[in-house]
Amino acid sequence: MRTTLVILAAGIGSRYGAGVKQLEHVGPNGELIIDYSIHDAIAAGFDKIVFIIRKDIEEDFREVIGDRIERICVPLGVEVCYAFQSLNDCPIPVPEGRTKPWGTGQAVLACEGLIKEPFAVINADDYYGKDGFVKAAEFLKTGKYGLVGYILKNTLSDNGGVTRGICVVEEGKLVGINETYNIRKTASGAESDGKKLCLDSIVSMNFWCLPESFMAELREGFPVFLASMKDPLKSEYLLPTIIDSLLKKGTEVSVLPTNADWFGITYKEDKATVVEDFRKLYEMGAYDRNDLYADISR
Repeated sequence: MRTTLVILAAGIGSRYGAGVKQLEHVGPNGELIIDYSIHDAIAAGFDKIVFIIRKDIEEDFREVIGDRIERICVPLGVEVCYAFQSLNDCPIPVPEGRTKPWGTGQAVLACEGLIKEPFAVINADDYYGKDGFVKAAEFLKTGKYGLVGYILKNTLSDNGGVTRGICVVEEGKLVGINETYNIRKTASGAESDGKKLCLDSIVSMNFWCLPESFMAELREGFPVFLASMKDPLKSEYLLPTIIDSLLKKGTEVSVLPTNADWFGITYKEDKATVVEDFRKLYEMGAYDRNDLYADISR
């Protein structure tokens, strides 16, 4: 059975340079966070990568990321594909004044025709750790719905508040996700706008494991979303909301907990911390300092 990794990368800016967080060099040889996700996915057994980008950034994306990844993947037998998210790719006229595409659900829907197997979805600018990919690759063989769940304390920033989807879990199954804003570290733990939070809570970092049949759910649900959206200029068709609607219909979603640290650059000041985190991983022998992909063979 093939397993596909879908990478949400349409949010990368059309002009590359300083300030684009997905393109911050965090490894000893200029590696980007996305490099580690692809390495860890291939090592775990994924054999297809789908980048979701916008057509207007295709040339730049291929130059900076895509062509290099293809040179690595092809000898390993890993297929690389592209899907393109577009504001105009919807069944209704685009509302006047709308400038942004329709969210992560529409982004994954852009992969229709490319995905014919179970697949996982991640963000391009997040480091998820090896354990998450190992668990996802194994779980995808079941053909069911799953979420790789992270521990809240492993996902916080030292430099400001963050938004996290705090999961409600019962007997290993996802019951709901409470989107919680402005979560900050405190001397005694963490809080959101004065409300104390449990540091050991499971949170969603948008690492979904999905069956191929989910594409049909997206296709059928998108027109329903468009017909009922509250703000035609800003409303988004989002994966957590879509999954929540499936939960309400009785779909089971397993939670795959991991103790791995999540790294991301939410604030400019986070880069130094992330670089140090990767330095520690290299020191522990997690990656080859001279060649990130040296340990992978097929």
